[in-house]
Formats: sequence, structure tokens, C-alpha cells
Amino acid sequence: MSIRPVTIYGEPVLHTRAQEVTEFNDELRELISDMYDTMDAAHGVGLAAPQIGVGLRIFTYEYENEDGAPPRGVVVNPRLTLSKVSQSNPDPDEEIEGCLSAPALNFPLKRAEFARVEGFDGDGNAISFDATGWFARVMQHEYDHLDGYLYVDKLNEKWARRWKKAKKSLGWGVPNLTWMPGTDEDPFGH
Repeated sequence: MSIRPVTIYGEPVLHTRAQEVTEFNDELRELISDMYDTMDAAHGVGLAAPQIGVGLRIFTYEYENEDGAPPRGVVVNPRLTLSKVSQSNPDPDEEIEGCLSAPALNFPLKRAEFARVEGFDGDGNAISFDATGWFARVMQHEYDHLDGYLYVDKLNEKWARRWKKAKKSLGWGVPNLTWMPGTDEDPFGH
């Protein structure tokens, strides 16, 4: 279908709880197709609708996993049930995240090691699967977008200070900043 611009930290839709999808129709399927195209062009492992300026509770993902879940999919109106999150400091080598809406930056963050994911596919059929390890991290990261949070909003004090300095130096935190996957230079160097 088409690749859409990816919104950058500061765009209001990224910081607002997304609305439930109420109709499973061709318009929704076209949006999902655009999300896949955008995710692929950006070399992402996931993309939430708010990241392309659409305030709906949808995310796509692509992640090979050992949990028996499809390696590529969409979850509409997701619900996550998580295991406990360790309160220890995140490992700066093993627990690094990045985000298409905070391009070219990476910071460590603790996440739950298990997530049960429930919701619907693009046709309105119920889906449910378990995710562990990095796959669980991807699910939590995308789900957070639907509640108006980016992973950088959840950093511990040490990493939050570094994030705030980076955000200020890049001029982020204001509306109308985007980048175009496949056109603009890949911020992650893929």
C-alpha cells in the first residue's frame, strides 16, 4: 500500500492513550497494510498506529520467536498480562531498546520476561499467544505506545538524565517532527 512518515517524540498522538478500534473493515485493513509497509521500510520489529499519527489501539510486529506465535502479525485492541518486572538496574549491554519514534537512540530498560497477549487480528478474529524474553519486550514496547508512553518515559533516573540531554540537543519534544522510512537516512544504520 504505502509507507507513512514516522512521528518523533513530542507529537501529541504519541503521548495520548489511543482509542479502541470499533470497526473491522477495509479502511482498517488498509491502515494495517500501511503499517506493515512502514515497519518494513524502517527495519522495525514493531510499529504502533500512533507512530504513524493514528490514535488507534493497533500494532504490527515481526519477530522470530520460540513461543509458537506467528513471527509476523497484527494485534488490534490488545490486552497484556505480564510477569513481574525486576527492580534491579537494567543491563546496559543486554537490555537495550530503541524506538522508531526516538530514532538513532538506545537506552537500557527493565521489562517483564513474560507477556500473555490477547486481542484481535485485522478481521476481528480473537487471538491469544504467550511471548517470552525479547519477544515479550517487543510486545510491551508496542503496547506502551497505545497507552501514550514511549520506552524513554520509563527509564530509570540515570538513563532518564541522558535521554533528557539527548532530547534537548535534538530539539525533540515539539509537534510536527517526522522521518520517512525508505527516503530519509536510516537512523539506525540498517
